[in-house]
Amino acid sequence: MEFHKHVLANGLEVVAECNDQAHSAGLGFFVKTGARDETDEIAGVSHFLEHMVFKGTATRSADDVNREFDEMGAHYNAGTGEEGTVYYAAVLPECRERVVELLADILRPSLRPADFDTEKQVIIEEIRMHEDQPPYGAEEKCRAAHYGDHPLGRSVYGTVESITALSVEAMRDYFERRYSPGNIALVGSGRIDFDALVADAERYCGAWEPFEVGRALVPVEQRPGFLVVSKSSAVQQYAVQMAEGPAGTDEDRYAANLLATVLGDDSGSRLYWELVDPGRAEHCSLGYWEYDDAGLFMGYLACDPERAADNLQRMLDVFRRAERDGISEEELSQAKSKVASRIVLSGERPRNRLFAVGGEWVQRRQYRSVRDLLAAVEAVTCDDVARLLRQYPLSENTTVSIGPLTALREPQ
Repeated sequence: MEFHKHVLANGLEVVAECNDQAHSAGLGFFVKTGARDETDEIAGVSHFLEHMVFKGTATRSADDVNREFDEMGAHYNAGTGEEGTVYYAAVLPECRERVVELLADILRPSLRPADFDTEKQVIIEEIRMHEDQPPYGAEEKCRAAHYGDHPLGRSVYGTVESITALSVEAMRDYFERRYSPGNIALVGSGRIDFDALVADAERYCGAWEPFEVGRALVPVEQRPGFLVVSKSSAVQQYAVQMAEGPAGTDEDRYAANLLATVLGDDSGSRLYWELVDPGRAEHCSLGYWEYDDAGLFMGYLACDPERAADNLQRMLDVFRRAERDGISEEELSQAKSKVASRIVLSGERPRNRLFAVGGEWVQRRQYRSVRDLLAAVEAVTCDDVARLLRQYPLSENTTVSIGPLTALREPQ
């Protein structure tokens, strides 16, 4: 396994984890732009633009794009989050140049008005469908309540109002402000000829014009709260909880991941044994998310409405016991085994390593091998977790519950 990096004259970074023993290659363009880089007026434009990238270029129609991916047998897709947008494909190694050329081409989309107007309706229906299906946008509502007017409080989808008002000119303006080669990394994993990959990047991306791109890092303010949203058509009661955690640049992120595994892993954890195994809830979990300047613990609950108040109290009690007593060596050891197993199993596929390598590089400008990640996880101690809980108490959270109930007793 070898890691290589190169920067083109226009600022585009090319990085790859090369494995001569692999039988496939993962390739993708990681763009450092997402919902937090928007404004309220153009909320959802990053996700909308991700859709539009596949609608054609100066030399290809949408049908051409899909057909060429299919001709290579590529597993391809794209995704948008709060801080990044990724366009990727997993292919046989001999398709490397062809897929780089195709991905590079669609990253300079035509953004034709007719395609824009058609896709706008698709996006609006996607938002409405998201709001009309369990858990009825609970995460977005909790994010808005938790972060307030902070950029991380925006929904990746935007709103029906913001997408309806969005113009193709506003999208083009956003593209021209965010999709600078210096804000993009071409990432490879698996069986990659790195010198050839750099040559591909020079050939198909070298003419991209560079321009300055920044990101405002705004301090996050803690905003604990409790909100109940009535949804008469719902059968179950859902709840999402958000509490502050270490940022993506903080080494405590490994302890945060292990803490979330001990308390809220859905394959066996304190919340699982307290609520799911006894049949008190259909689902209850806790996860950890990391951003440039903030971190987030997110809890999720789905249960019968009559059990919701008791279950939320039980969740709070689980958090408080952890804050008071910490976690045991046995729990930590089991969590390390789970996390290590997932790192290793995921790392066996180039497509999965693509996201690990690309995410690490774009966010922290670091390369961490599977071995490095395992060592970082193994180094975490119970004292590290206890210190983390003192700094980021899970009991201080924002809770949004959605379901048939019109009122719900707040846990004490």
